[in-house]
Amino acid sequence: MSLQALKPTEIEAALSQLPQWHYLAQAIQRDFLFKDFAQAFSFMGEVAELAEQQAHHPDWSNSYNKVQIRLTTHQIGAVSQRDISLAKAIEALYHKD
Repeated sequence: MSLQALKPTEIEAALSQLPQWHYLAQAIQRDFLFKDFAQAFSFMGEVAELAEQQAHHPDWSNSYNKVQIRLTTHQIGAVSQRDISLAKAIEALYHKD
C-alpha cells in the first residue's frame, strides 16, 4: 500500500465515509465509547490484531470505557491510504454487533 501523503481533499473525501473520524495535526482520530472497561479493553485487543495483520499500528489511549485512536503514517509524518484502510477496518470491527 502506498506511503504517499494524501492531499487534504483526498482526506476529506475519505472522512466523508468515516463520519466519526476527524483530521487533526497530520493524523485522523476518533473516540470510541463502551459500556465498561472490559468492553473497551476487549475492543483494543481486536484492534491490535487488525493492526498486526496490516503492519500498521495506532497511537491510542484508554480511560475506563473510552478508547481514543489516532492514525498517522509515521514514516512520512502524514495521513496515507494505510490510515484510511485501518480506520475502515476498525469501524467494521466496532459495528460488527
